[in-house]
Amino acid sequence: MEATENELMWRKSSRSGSNGGDCVEAASTPDAVAIRDSKSPGDGPLLINREEARALSERIKVL
Repeated sequence: MEATENELMWRKSSRSGSNGGDCVEAASTPDAVAIRDSKSPGDGPLLINREEARALSERIKVL
């Protein structure tokens, strides 16, 4: 991951609620998608490649 975590533009679902807790956040990098827990952003992100990210997104949509 070339960009540092502070440089990434983290996004969360609009369905996460307004209280800000219990959210999964995602950010795009040139080669991957970074995913982290909003309650513990300092723990570092999980990096998955774009193909895996697309598959995960499609699977979540059918749940």
